[in-house]
Order: sequence, then C-alpha cells, then structure tokens
Amino acid sequence: MSQATLLEEIIHWSEETCRQELKSVLPKLVSHLHADKQDELIRVFKIITEMFIPHMSMVELEAECFSKVLPKVVKMFNDLVEEISSQVGGMSSQNSELRAFLRNSLQAMVQILETLSGCVRHVCSFKDSLTLETVRSLPFCILKVLKDTFLHCKESEVVYGGRMSLVTDLLQALFKEAYSLQKSLIELLDRIALGSAASEQEVSDILAAIHSLLEICSVISNLDIALHANTWKFIIRQSVKYQALLEEQLHHGDIVSCLCDDLLASFHTCLELAQQMKQSGTQENVQCPEFKLFQKTTKMCRFFANTLVHYVKEFTAFLAKSCGYFHHVYLQILSKLPPSLWSPPISSVHSGEMSSVVLVAMDALIAQLLPFRPFAEAVLAEKQPDAESGPELLFPHCLLLVNITGKLSSQPEEVLRLWCEGSRFPEDTPKLTVFQALFRCVADGCSPRHAGGPGWSPRRMSDFAAVPAEPGAGCTLENDWLAAAACSGQLRQAHLRLAGRATLDSELVAARMENRDTAAEGRRSWCFCSAQERTLLEVLLQPDTQTALLATDVWCFMARYGTAELCLHHVVLAAHLIKACPGECYQRSHLAMLLRRMMFLMTPQHQAEVAERFPPGLAENLAVWRHVLLRALSQDVGRRVERDVMSAAGAAVTGWLETGCRLGELEAVNVALAASLAVVRCEATGSESVSSVLRMVSRLWPRMCVSQVQAYRPVQCTLRLLLSICAILVQSVDSHVICQALTCLSSLLSQKCPDDVVLAALDFLSSLGKLFIPPEIQSQVLPKLSSLFSVLLANESWILHQHTLEAFSRFAEVTNHEEVISQSLTSEHSKNEVVNFLSKIVHVDKTAKERVERLKSEKSVLDRHNARLENDSMESTGDVQPCSKRSRQETSEEEEYEKYLQTAESSLKTLCTLTEQIPPPQWVTARLLDLQALITRINTARPLKT
Repeated sequence: MSQATLLEEIIHWSEETCRQELKSVLPKLVSHLHADKQDELIRVFKIITEMFIPHMSMVELEAECFSKVLPKVVKMFNDLVEEISSQVGGMSSQNSELRAFLRNSLQAMVQILETLSGCVRHVCSFKDSLTLETVRSLPFCILKVLKDTFLHCKESEVVYGGRMSLVTDLLQALFKEAYSLQKSLIELLDRIALGSAASEQEVSDILAAIHSLLEICSVISNLDIALHANTWKFIIRQSVKYQALLEEQLHHGDIVSCLCDDLLASFHTCLELAQQMKQSGTQENVQCPEFKLFQKTTKMCRFFANTLVHYVKEFTAFLAKSCGYFHHVYLQILSKLPPSLWSPPISSVHSGEMSSVVLVAMDALIAQLLPFRPFAEAVLAEKQPDAESGPELLFPHCLLLVNITGKLSSQPEEVLRLWCEGSRFPEDTPKLTVFQALFRCVADGCSPRHAGGPGWSPRRMSDFAAVPAEPGAGCTLENDWLAAAACSGQLRQAHLRLAGRATLDSELVAARMENRDTAAEGRRSWCFCSAQERTLLEVLLQPDTQTALLATDVWCFMARYGTAELCLHHVVLAAHLIKACPGECYQRSHLAMLLRRMMFLMTPQHQAEVAERFPPGLAENLAVWRHVLLRALSQDVGRRVERDVMSAAGAAVTGWLETGCRLGELEAVNVALAASLAVVRCEATGSESVSSVLRMVSRLWPRMCVSQVQAYRPVQCTLRLLLSICAILVQSVDSHVICQALTCLSSLLSQKCPDDVVLAALDFLSSLGKLFIPPEIQSQVLPKLSSLFSVLLANESWILHQHTLEAFSRFAEVTNHEEVISQSLTSEHSKNEVVNFLSKIVHVDKTAKERVERLKSEKSVLDRHNARLENDSMESTGDVQPCSKRSRQETSEEEEYEKYLQTAESSLKTLCTLTEQIPPPQWVTARLLDLQALITRINTARPLKT
C-alpha cells in the first residue's frame, strides 16, 4: 500500500480502529517522515499526534513515539527557517509564486507549533505524576523549536525588510502559537518532580531545560514583557526548587549576568521614556502612551531587581565571580539618577518612582552581600573608576560606600572587621578599608559638589542636626554644609553610627593619660588603635582641603559621642603633630582646623590640662595656641591663655627687633603675630592685650619692604598677618599705620602679589569703610583706596574677583566717603559687575552640559593644585630657614646699618609712589634737597679717631 493510500485510509478510521492498529501502523507512519515533501511530513505528524498518541500509555509515549518522531520534526522546522531566510530576498508582491511558497512555509511552521501544543496538552492530561524520563524528548524538542521561532520573529524586520507587510499576519500567528506553546511547556515542567534520589540523567536534563530557557530569555527580552517575566519566574522557581540537586552545576554567573542585563535594559528604557515625556511636556499626562509604557517598564524593573535579590539570597556562595558585576550595575543605576551630575533631565516624579522601584531592591541586595568577602574585595579594591575611565561612576561609588558604612553598625563583629580592616596578610586580595575607600572617593569624585555643583540632593534640615555645639567651632555653617553635602548629607551620619565601635578603648586612653612624662607621652601618642582613626589622620594630612574638612567634621562628631578623655587625648595628639610640622604647610593647616574645633568639645578641666601641658607663655607653644579660638575656652582658662600668649608674643617681637631683624628668625615673629591675631579675634579681648598688639603692629610696619615681600615667603606671611590684625583693630590703629599699609599695598599690587596677601588686603580695605578718615590725611588715603579697589576689581582670577566684590560691597555699605565708590569704578565692566553682585544676579550655565564641563575644568585645576602641594610641600618652607652656611656673618654694627637703611629705603619708595599719584606741595622740594645734603654728608663722613 502506498503512502498516500495509507494516509487516506487512516484519516477515516475510528478511535477504536486506531487503538487496535496502533502497533502495526505507527512504525509505518514514522518511516514516512523521511519523505521530502514538507506538507506530507506535517500531515503525518498531525495524524500521529491526533489519532494515535491518545491511545498510548505514558511509558509508550517516549520510547515508541517522541524519541523517534520529534527529532525529525525539529530538523524539518529548522529546514523551514533556513529555506525562508535563503529565499526571502527575492520575494515581492509581483513574484506570486515565491510569495506563496514563503507563506506556505510560515503556515507549516505554525502547524508544527500547534501540533506540539497538542502533544503537551495530552501529556498534561495524565493524572499520574510525571517524570522527566518518560517525556524527555518532548521538552527539548520544543525548546529548540521555540528558540528558532522567537529568534526568527525578533529578526523579522531584518530578514523581511520592506516585504514584511506581505507576511505580517503569519508572523503574528507564529508568535502567538510559540507563546502558547511555551506557556504549556512551563506548566508541564512544573508538574515534573525530582526527588533527592533523582538520577544523574534527570539532573542533567532539568539543568539543560533551565539553561535553554535562559538562552530563550535573551531572545524574547524585547518581544513581550509578560512572556519574558514568566520565563524568568520559571527559571528562578526551578533553580530554587531543586537547589540541593543543582546548585553546584547551575550556570550562576550566566543567570545573574542575564538578570542584571535585563534590569539595566529596562531601567534605561524607563529613562528614555521619562526623557521623552519631559521633552514633550507630557510627564503629567497619565493617558499618554509613553506614560503607560513607562508604568509597565517600571514594573519590569521592580521584577528584575527583586528577582536578582531573591536569587542572590539563595546562591550567594556561588557568586564570587559576579560580585564585580553587581558593583558595576549598582554604580550604573546610581549614575543615571539624581544627585548624579550625569543623570538625564527627567521630572522629579519619574525620578522618584524609579528610585523607589530600583534602589530599594538594590539596597536589599547590598545588605545581603555585606558579609560576602568577594563583594567587599570588589568594592574596596584599590583600582576603582577614575576621572579618565569612568568619571560618571565616581560619585555613585561614593554613595555606595556611604550606604555600606551606614549598614555596618548593625552587622556582627566579623562583618565589621571585613570592611574596616583592609588587607591583613600578603596572600590576601589587596583592598582598602571602607574609610580609606570612602575618603579617597570623596576626594576623587565629589569635587564638583564642593564647587557648588547641581549634585546636592535635597535633604531635611534634621539630616544636618549634628552641627557644632558652639557656632564658632572653627568651621562656619557654610563649611559644615559643604562637608556634609559632599556625600549628599549622609557621610557624617554613617560615620557616627560607627563611632561607638571604632574608637579607642577607654581603659587604654586612661592608661595613656596617667603618664605625664611629655617626651614619652609624645612618642606613644602617635599610635592610633582603630582603622577609623588612622584613616582620619591620613586624610587630614593629604592636600585636598575639602576632604580634610570632611574628615575634621567626622572626627569632631566622633569625639563628641566618645568620652571626654578621648577628646583630650586627640587634642593633645593634634597639638604634638602641629608642633612637629615644619613651618607653614597644608598639614599644619588641616591639623589646626581639627584642634580649633575640638577645643569647643572639651571640659574646662581638660582645657586647663592642655594649658598645663603646652604652656602658652613659652614661645615654642605659640604655634599651638595661634590656632585656638579663645571663646572656645572657659573664662578662667581663656584669661590665662590670653595673658600668657600676649606676654610671649610681645617678647618674641621685641627680641627680633632688638637682635637685628634677621630674616631667618622671622618665623618666630610670624608665630607671635598669628597668636596675637587669635587673641584680638576674641570679642572679650582686654584693652591691655589690644594695646600690646597695636604696639607690635606699629613697630613692625616700618620693616615692611615691598621688594622683600615679593622675594621672601616669611615676609609675605608677616604682611598678611599685619593686614589681618589691622582689619580687626582698624578703629584703634593710628593714622600713620593706615598710610603705611596703603602705601605698601599700592606698590605691591602694581606688581605680582601673592593671593593670600591679596585676600588679607581685601579684608583690610573693606574694614576701612568703618572709619571716617581725618581731613589731614584724606588726600593721602582716599586716592590710594580708590586706586587699590579699581586694580583689584579688574583682577582676572575668578576667586580673587569674587572676594573683591564682597569686600567692596562691605566697604560701600558703611563708608562715609562715597566718592571712593565712584572713583573705584573706573570702567563700565566694573560697574556692571558690582551692580550685578549687589542685585544678586549671577551667571548661570545655559545647559547642564555646560555646567558639568565647567565643574570638570575646575576639578582639574584643583587636582593640579593638590598634586603640586603634595610634591612640593617641603619646598614651600625652604626660604623660611636661613642658609646653613653663609659666606659672611654680619657684625652688630652692620646689622644696625642694614636696619636703618631698610627703613629709609622703604620710606623713600613710598614717597616716590605718592608723588607719582598726587602732585607734591612746593615745600616738599626743599625738604628733598635737605635729605640729599644729608645723604652726601653720610657718604663723606669718617669715624672719629680715638
């Protein structure tokens, strides 16, 4: 009997006949599957499925039918896909024959999927429990067919191009049948149960099914949201269900990487939709298609994030190699959400929704991974994103570290050690402590926020409640906010939660404080017992001032929450370090910032103890007390310190003047002046101290020589201190001192002047607005004042220009000499700048891109400055010390000559500058002739013979 005759006969059989002829006819039908005609193959497959399979037992299905039929069906399906791909290039509406052929091929694919669905339905109809061994050919055949189908649908736009409209209906039917078939297959696999005694083949089969569905996930990710989610649910469900059997063989890395990729893809889709709504102004229109798609995609983000958390919870031990990817994914997400500078422009509503959906789940993921050493090693690795390779990831990395630091206080001791100890042994994977990593990240990645960038997240005032108890605790409120905002207001709170667990042991502190031997104590005090304290000191001694300010902020709150003895210990330690610093350097400045603030946190008894250890009456200790604000001290201690400081300072200045005013010894004078400045800054300064300071100032001003100011750093420091003192005591300063100061500044600012001197000069000039200049010196003072402001307002340095605007505004608000204001504004540009400043009109970058680029350029300038400080920190103090060897030692007589000649030279240069600005009176000529005769007499004079 021929094949056609047999098939024609079979289709008319009854169910009973099919059951009776099953054993004899089924092998014949299977053999007919070798035929070349696809329609015949599909017809035979349908006959077998619809007429004979229902009469077979579960045991017979696999051995007699599925294992023999389904591999041929898979090959036939694959041939159809390849035939379509090879022939579709010639398809067109005019080529009806090829069009019919391709449509028939697609229709055949649809029929195969329908028939496979019938097979699955039949297997699921058995009430007995199913085993994978009895139906193993069916799921793997279906999985191969499904993958080919979904891939063909996904690539249809590329495969069919402009001809896609000719087969759209069949492609839709193909996808619909594949969708239905996969749903049925998942139901079938869910019914299969593997016990603890499952064979190796069964374990291998279920693994292959899970991994095949994982491959399908990567194909259907952009085709259908529900299908994608259901496939992932099955993969995770099966993995957890058979965890004991599969955990060592599952491709964990592939699973979590695919989950992370799908999470990022959904997240970026949400961002794109939110941007589109922002640009079109439809962000509040809940009926627009973009909003509805945004809602669906947001749900998928939540699903993927929660699924990732669930999977990691179950299989953490097998995910060591994936920790770096978890870290990267977290940073990628944070980089696209506020407060990151790289976040796209989207509405706050959409941003908040995305944050609540994704970041909540990712926060749970971080909590799960905290005890996992490979994750700690990935986050704390020394090599992290830098400004060149991943600048957008720097600030997110900082936020991640803040998040982790905040969670550590509730973790067990071993977890705390994991994050706080760093690498302990050479064989360990190198890693930083969480404190080192955090402060390094602040320095590297948060400088734009220091610059006032748009990256500050809105915080409640209560988030910054831990401000210094005393408003003047050495750090302005603005700087407190600056330090806190470096990590969006979270860094201090995170460190505070650790302060109780990472500080010095109280018994050890007490033991240290018992021994009063200064030298021995100084040696022991260099030791820190906790990683947090060591890190804070390291940060304090590096060049970035903003990061040092943040470290100081954290340190002070750590001291506040610690014991009074701990605070005393840290103050003593800071004082020793300040005394050990060589000259003026950024390390001393940062340590002084810490000392100044911590003095406010000490008890009066401990303040008195510090005064005993570092007697302010000794010149060597003025280097410490110059950095202390007297209002931080108790009344009794403050009076003693003020009295002793002024006594030591006066002695230092007098000694320098009487011993020949040597440049190499000027550092002691500068320390004395700085200590005197700390005294006069106190509002309760006694009149005796003020008089003493004024005497020192009047004696030192004649020693200020412009040429020496330009050449020697110590003289610059002296001038800066004199200007600062005069700015505070301006209403008590003699008129001739004001004239000397203005004359010196006029000569100095006409040439290159150090920036710190300019800043001190601005404070001095603005303070002159409080004075009414006496008529007899107005002709000398007011023109110089106008000229100086005019020169400074034209300064091209943006920071000096800003300070000049502030100083000029303060002067203008209180001065009685309004003519100085108009005479200072010599150009339209200066006038506009001042008007805009007073009107609070500021330049705003037109676009976010411009703002980011500006902040980047400012950061590069700051980085170069810090690098120069670090490399040349010792060179800056080189000219403070006298040469170790000099070719000639001056005698006391020569020093006397030098002293008076410098005074005369300075006065003559000042007079020369004055004559260039204002025509001299007639009597000046006669006086100059008398001076010339006096100079001639000095040159011709001979010593008397004895």
